[in-house]
Amino acid sequence: MPGITLGPEGIIAWAPSLGWRDLPLGQILSERFHEPVFVENDVNLAALGEWGFGAGRGAQSLVCITVGTGIGAGIIIDGALHRSHNQAAGEIGYLPPGLEFLGRCYDQFGALESQASELGIAERGRQILEKEGIPVPAEGLSAEDVFAAARSGESWAQQVIGETAEYLSLAIASVSTLLDPEIIVLGGGVARSADLLIEPILQRLEGVVPSLPCLAASPLGRRAAAMGAIMLVLNATTERYVVRRLS
Repeated sequence: MPGITLGPEGIIAWAPSLGWRDLPLGQILSERFHEPVFVENDVNLAALGEWGFGAGRGAQSLVCITVGTGIGAGIIIDGALHRSHNQAAGEIGYLPPGLEFLGRCYDQFGALESQASELGIAERGRQILEKEGIPVPAEGLSAEDVFAAARSGESWAQQVIGETAEYLSLAIASVSTLLDPEIIVLGGGVARSADLLIEPILQRLEGVVPSLPCLAASPLGRRAAAMGAIMLVLNATTERYVVRRLS
């Protein structure tokens, strides 16, 4: 699930994209299907997926940053998922990407998400188009549209993507200096355009942080969380099963 998830308790503490607070989802699903249920944050699962099957396979420390409707980070330290005190470790969408973002209330999406998530990218693109008098598509503007326009050389879109790289650079610098992971994996919907982000981010960080992080795009894409769910069940289940294929 997206948002702050209390995994062991199976409770969704706060999921802004769904408007859920303190929802006992594990209990609801277990009673409905009469089966044991694991509940986990989707980005934590993506981190487990990358650690078990993707870009971070074999690493002892990894951070998976997903940029989609929101922005979050799943953290692997010493081969184990790190949740921390409030089980909210990795909620980097709330990082303020500048002094101007302080002193405000973010009761839905966080400050970084407002600028660098898919929704934030689309909104900043729309604002520039309106400011420059360029018609906004009737069906609306998506982050994918902005990336496509940037590839086509449209200056307004290149400006938005450049700013996005700067916002993400601030977050990645914080993650890199605080946790010093072996690898930082960029996932989520925006990872499909990671070729427009990774090199600009590394260029902005060169000389700023003690050592440049190893930054890679997710090879698993949308499968990362599903693969992480497999890892979660395998790690948390004591019973073992043998599955035989019938010829």
